[in-house]
Amino acid sequence: MNLSQIHGALANACLIFSLIIAGYGFLRYFRGQGMDGSFWGAIAVGEVLYLAQIAAGFLLLLGGGPRPERLWVHILYGSVLVLMYPAAYGFTRGRDSRQEVAVYALLGLFLAGISLRAMTTSAFGS
Repeated sequence: MNLSQIHGALANACLIFSLIIAGYGFLRYFRGQGMDGSFWGAIAVGEVLYLAQIAAGFLLLLGGGPRPERLWVHILYGSVLVLMYPAAYGFTRGRDSRQEVAVYALLGLFLAGISLRAMTTSAFGS
């Protein structure tokens, strides 16, 4: 498996994991539960996954691998992906109530959309 395939597989994993975070967050919200250690752990795993995706992308870029036709838009989407959980933590000030679970659940849906958009900008130029 080459680095380009790894980057593609990580992109799929980011999409799926974002949807899992959204589903888990909405489940907790509708049950009236707040944030707990398992949800914070899932958020942390998601952030590590997004960082691994960024690292693979930069290794591809530095290694002379195929470049997306809209490179800067692709990089922008990747940057948004990796910065949103820390931004949400700052926005919610680390609180762990039911409302914050809703914020992270909605953020999971947003990040799934960002993942899809990043995938669509990865069409390679000639």
